[in-house]
Amino acid sequence: MIKIFIKTILTISALVIAVPLSAHAYQPDAPFRIDQKINKKKWADEDFQIAKNLSALRDKFGKRPNIIYILADDVGWGEMGWQGGGKHRGTPTPQLDKMAFEGMRFWAAYAEPSCTPTRIAINTGRHPVRTGLLSVLWPGQTEGLSSKEVTIAEVLSQAGYHTAMWGKWHLGELEEHAPENQGYDYAYYGLYNGAPYAWPDSYKAYQDKSPPGSAMFYDFPGQEKYEELAGISLTPGFFKGRKGQKRKPVGVVSQKGLADFEQESYRQIVKYINEKKKSDRPFFIYWATYTQQVAGAVEYQNIEHMDSVNPQASFMLRHNDHVWNILEILKKEGIAKNTLVVWISDNGPMYGFWPISGYSWLRGAKGDVLEGGVRVPAMAWWPGMINPGQDPVDILHVTDLYTTAARLAGAMDKLPSDRVIDGIDQTALLLLGEGHGRRNYMFHYSGGHLGAVRWGDIKMHILSGGAHGGLPPMETYNVRRDPAEKFGQMYPYLWTVTPFQNLIKLHKLLIQKFPHRVSKTMPEGAEVTPHD
Repeated sequence: MIKIFIKTILTISALVIAVPLSAHAYQPDAPFRIDQKINKKKWADEDFQIAKNLSALRDKFGKRPNIIYILADDVGWGEMGWQGGGKHRGTPTPQLDKMAFEGMRFWAAYAEPSCTPTRIAINTGRHPVRTGLLSVLWPGQTEGLSSKEVTIAEVLSQAGYHTAMWGKWHLGELEEHAPENQGYDYAYYGLYNGAPYAWPDSYKAYQDKSPPGSAMFYDFPGQEKYEELAGISLTPGFFKGRKGQKRKPVGVVSQKGLADFEQESYRQIVKYINEKKKSDRPFFIYWATYTQQVAGAVEYQNIEHMDSVNPQASFMLRHNDHVWNILEILKKEGIAKNTLVVWISDNGPMYGFWPISGYSWLRGAKGDVLEGGVRVPAMAWWPGMINPGQDPVDILHVTDLYTTAARLAGAMDKLPSDRVIDGIDQTALLLLGEGHGRRNYMFHYSGGHLGAVRWGDIKMHILSGGAHGGLPPMETYNVRRDPAEKFGQMYPYLWTVTPFQNLIKLHKLLIQKFPHRVSKTMPEGAEVTPHD
């Protein structure tokens, strides 16, 4: 196997430099082509079986499967009840736990280190570094997702899907960046992460002579003064848009406004499902829920086992009910067996406002390439197609959802051929189960910096400062044995230096062939948060 690996690396290196990689639209990263070559026969047999299963499903329902992707916010690995959290940490998730056990629960699922980057990844199937958008966006910034990126909504629209999104867009606030101009037929969305919606409340708290505790955002001058001083308006922070039409402002910028927006999103999703179930075309829903942001759900704060000090826990329990109700509606309407639902978090917990935050059993947090920052809870639910009770160790990355959706939609030929797609089709893992995952490596970026690489169970952190006396600048872990990354070492893993170097070499060579997009509005080095 090692000889095949080395020989294939040399072959792929020559291909990367010399000729186009493939006539097929899909251009995966170079290391994946090694796995394609090694597993050619096995994967061809699997693909034949998958095609039969999907064909039978299409014959039964008369259309391709519906797809619902739910992207939660700041929910750490270990936060859910099925991972040892739940009521034991004051954040009950009983219905989400049922969803996990009725389908597939992933213990080795990964996202990007923070919110905007993961939203880029799920929408484009690409590491953010490739897109020219590297950092978390804040109110008033003119950066956003380039219109030249091909979103999952654009791919699925070409395949005949209805497409809609709700929740936290966070990929730019100009109209050119808006979801209705990035492939979505309909969008009901917030521009920012949860923090700006709490800024006005912090200001109001300080105007009270006896504020109920300290506000989270010190010295915010109020919306009017902020606009006067910085030229930045927070209003409106929410919009409703339709493809080809001018968007309309909705909602109020406040924590209550955020909670109300979440409730309205849920109501609209239920209505949308009931409408589209009758269509001869399948639907795609992207719900980037504001769960685990700074707002709370008052009606849930005194529920048994709830940590009343942490309002985010109450928001999580309300989301728990929302998701379960949607699954029940899919069952009731007879379309559950033709609907894939994937739930995944966007990154690890944000401890900046502790104890008002999520939590992880792993080392690190939001913004880190440590496991606590990028390893996240995820579940997939599809009655009759995904066998219940599964807990695979196979690796899943959030970019994989892009390519997997394209495969299920019969739209692999709709993927752009002039760029690298980092996402790997994981339909085999979903439908055939553990051991059929197709990802054996992962690159973890922090902004524009490659911070860590995983190869099988071994993860290498690339340390800053360069080589020390010629020794490799690395700290290495076996993240199956040591998922909390407590015992990093270099010397016992010197045997991995060359394999890791080869993976990085192939990755970098392909970047030369397909250069990263460069931002036209953000000069290099001007980002205040380049590593978020």
